[in-house]
Amino acid sequence: MKTRFLVFSAGLIVALTGLMVYCWPQLPAQVPIHWAADGTVNGYGARASLWLFGPGMLAALTWLFCQLPTISPQRYGIAGFAATYYYLCGVALTLFAYVQALVLLAAMQRGWPMQLALPAGLNVMLILLGNPMGKVQRNFFMGIRTPWTLSNEVVWYATHRLAARLMVLSGLLGLIALTLHAPFWLQSVLMLGWAAVAVLYSYVRYQQELKGTSL
Repeated sequence: MKTRFLVFSAGLIVALTGLMVYCWPQLPAQVPIHWAADGTVNGYGARASLWLFGPGMLAALTWLFCQLPTISPQRYGIAGFAATYYYLCGVALTLFAYVQALVLLAAMQRGWPMQLALPAGLNVMLILLGNPMGKVQRNFFMGIRTPWTLSNEVVWYATHRLAARLMVLSGLLGLIALTLHAPFWLQSVLMLGWAAVAVLYSYVRYQQELKGTSL
């Protein structure tokens, strides 16, 4: 699975590099790199920085994702869910490449408005990340890592099964809200609210386990 992940990552890097080479002659000296919630640009940077924060960052993240399993404590390794680990890493890299492609297109005044394109990508990512979340085993780098999930395996799995459903639901509701042009605050709640629910659930479930009962 690691080999497939490396091949996939290399493909993303090559594709993003090709897009940058194509766009480079059309890019202004200063390109937009930050947007407000309403989609207006509020930050610019030199176009050369796109190489560092585009293909360069993809390569760095690929290296990091491959190194994390080697430094993990033995009892908290990824051997039991390696396929899921590399899948989730691949989704994260895909989102990063997607955002960089949006930046390039925005610099040329093409593509969707950023206030629509970026939330759409984040909501799709929630769905793709949430689907296999229940398969993630206890580790120090991925998942809902609260004191209560890390200290109790039953709480870990119960919390992640709940989080999996919440993430998919949040992503779907977020896409609907985006289509209906819901206010930014509501879209933010739908996108982030699942995490607060999962953390609270992990605490409640841990207390239940201490008392010898379950939800």
